[in-house]
Amino acid sequence: MARTAGSRGEETASRVREAALHLFADKGYAAVSMREIAAEVGLQAGALYNHFPTKQAILVDLLETHMLDLIAAWEHASRSFADPVDALVGFVRFHIRYHLERQDAVFISYMELRNLEREGFERVEELRRVYEGFLRKIIQIGIARQVFTIGDIPVAAMAVIAMLTGVNTWFRSGGRLKAVEIEEIYVKMVLGSLGHAMVPEPGMVE
Repeated sequence: MARTAGSRGEETASRVREAALHLFADKGYAAVSMREIAAEVGLQAGALYNHFPTKQAILVDLLETHMLDLIAAWEHASRSFADPVDALVGFVRFHIRYHLERQDAVFISYMELRNLEREGFERVEELRRVYEGFLRKIIQIGIARQVFTIGDIPVAAMAVIAMLTGVNTWFRSGGRLKAVEIEEIYVKMVLGSLGHAMVPEPGMVE
């Protein structure tokens, strides 16, 4: 009988995903066994294969789900932006907030990408291109409307995403700056990197 959403089988699969996510983030994909994942969930090793046939299948599921959720969340958030500058500011804030709230998922989505076999890698890479495409479109429209001046849109988009995602490697809650303050700094850096002429703040020297 096929499993349905909300069934006990799906609840178990969800627990497997969560356990694998934390184990992969803590020890690395290569160092974690299916038996260890099963033990974390309270299953016999054989029972785990009823939900995921291989450890590779779990990794693909985690990375693919992360990207699908990210894409869906941005598509929802982006509806409220009317012009490219607002959209870019919104993208910066969205990306930082979304990723800081999902540090384990972000960590393995970048660090364990190399452990994906060809089919899974291509699926995840396609989703990454979709997400990057949102930013490319914002930049393209901004150039057309002469609010951004940048020579190479693909390079600019990749550089911005890499810069924003890098916040996860060093930001710690309770540190010198709050997340919202980090957002403000990165908004200004990203706008500046795309050649947007920002209005000087009171007291600033032009």
